[in-house]
Amino acid sequence: MRYARLLTGTALAVAAGALAVPAAAAPGPPAGSLEIRPATVTPGSSVTVHTTACGPGGTAAGDASAVGAGTFTMAPGRRPEGGEAAAGRFEVPPSAQPGTYEIVAKCSGSGGSGAKGKRVAGDLMVTITSTAAAGERHQGQLPKGHVKTGVGGALGPDPVQTAAGVAALAVAAAGGTWLLHRRARGDRI
Repeated sequence: MRYARLLTGTALAVAAGALAVPAAAAPGPPAGSLEIRPATVTPGSSVTVHTTACGPGGTAAGDASAVGAGTFTMAPGRRPEGGEAAAGRFEVPPSAQPGTYEIVAKCSGSGGSGAKGKRVAGDLMVTITSTAAAGERHQGQLPKGHVKTGVGGALGPDPVQTAAGVAALAVAAAGGTWLLHRRARGDRI
């Protein structure tokens, strides 16, 4: 009983401590980094890039050649959350392979903050299917139809072929059973 009280008291103290800790803000990119939106894309997608590292009114030269998109220009703009930032855009090539790619930008220094030459980077993840598309698919109409896997299925698109396959399997099973039965009796085939 003493141990139960000790454990209960410890659990309550831990719970009270967890409630007393203020909730942290949602983690975002560090100040002055390269913000990539969306951070996870499929090949052929458009990507927007922002950075506050170049100062108000700053510009930068972006480089997405790691993913095969080449260079792009970042001009003075605004972040979606508000505030000035150098902003640019590039297209992920349809031939891009899945993986994580480093996208970089180098400040041009026109922002007057003395950031000329400052390099910032961020990661872009390329996947086969986007998480946004998967979420939209489940919210809307569910997919229908057959999946062509090469394995086949019990209920294929053609009932005649399905019946023929079932009949062939039944004949094979009966023949195998008959052969095993004869062998067990010692009959010669």
